[in-house]
Amino acid sequence: MSWSKGWWGPVLGGDGNDVRAMLDSFVAAHELVLEDDTAVVAGLVAELAELGIWTVGTAESAGGGGAGRELTVVALERLGRAWPALGWASVQAHAAVCILTGDDRFTDLVAQVHTGTAAVAVVDASSPHVRLAWSGDTLTGSVDRVDTAAENPHVLVLVEDGAAVLIAPTAMIPTPLRRTGLGGAFTRSLDVQAAGGDVHELFGVDVAGARTRLRLGAAAVAAGIAGAAADDAAGYASGRRQFGAALTEIPTVRQSLLGQATRSVITLGSVLAAADDDVQTLAVVREACDGAIDVAAAALQAHGGYGYLAEYGAERRLRDAVSLRAAVDTQGAAVATARTLVHLAPVPTALRKKAA
Repeated sequence: MSWSKGWWGPVLGGDGNDVRAMLDSFVAAHELVLEDDTAVVAGLVAELAELGIWTVGTAESAGGGGAGRELTVVALERLGRAWPALGWASVQAHAAVCILTGDDRFTDLVAQVHTGTAAVAVVDASSPHVRLAWSGDTLTGSVDRVDTAAENPHVLVLVEDGAAVLIAPTAMIPTPLRRTGLGGAFTRSLDVQAAGGDVHELFGVDVAGARTRLRLGAAAVAAGIAGAAADDAAGYASGRRQFGAALTEIPTVRQSLLGQATRSVITLGSVLAAADDDVQTLAVVREACDGAIDVAAAALQAHGGYGYLAEYGAERRLRDAVSLRAAVDTQGAAVATARTLVHLAPVPTALRKKAA
């Protein structure tokens, strides 16, 4: 099984190349195929945290790496190439630190997120997958899906108007869900009944910033899936001979490979250039997730019948791309963002009831 070391984004500076090289070496030293094995996943997360990668893009004042967008995108793209489930979990860790830092109630939790010893699923109250409401001082309901590379995460619900709600793992009953890809994600649905110290409201927090981190981070992970799929397809086609010549001698094959590379280039460029704007970030993540599926599907076809064999990795990348799009819930985000595009107020949520 191969793992390509290409980079389809703009020219990187010295730090970007260093991070890329470090993660290339790290990935090469580990098994690529990841399952929901607690010890294996926790070990990888701990190693990434020790390398400073897990929350590399969070502020130094918050205990993070202080990296800018380029370095953060490089790190997440490399994780997307190898372990998209870990990439998406790292994205959520970044968003959680953004919200929780500065609140003395969560100092220990933030420290644990940095070390990878605690996980936080970050979900949006506007998503149809989040059905939570206050009944007095008790928060009840369900969250259809979380993917945090951990069995028992906290859940951080983003609400409009700078508000959020943090729910402790002890207030939720998880049920494992079947999924197409994202090995190591520990995908769960959650039944919630939280009261007292198991639920905390937060006000005046940067919900918009957290949402931006989630979307652009997910787009970087999707770019990694697409880039690796495109690289592997090109490598396979150039080494595979048919009728006495390499597959790359066939014009339609070359055009397909170029199309895959093009989507990868456009995705990374968009992630790095997007403004912190609700519509732009939504557009980037939607196109990135859709593009990852399209590129991975074309890459699988480039492998011919061999693409369906697990040893080549082509089918796994397609499954990962499909699952990432579902985990990010780009469709749910699009419904909410479309309202802002035409200046409509957000759909009211029962999570505002207590704060109001």
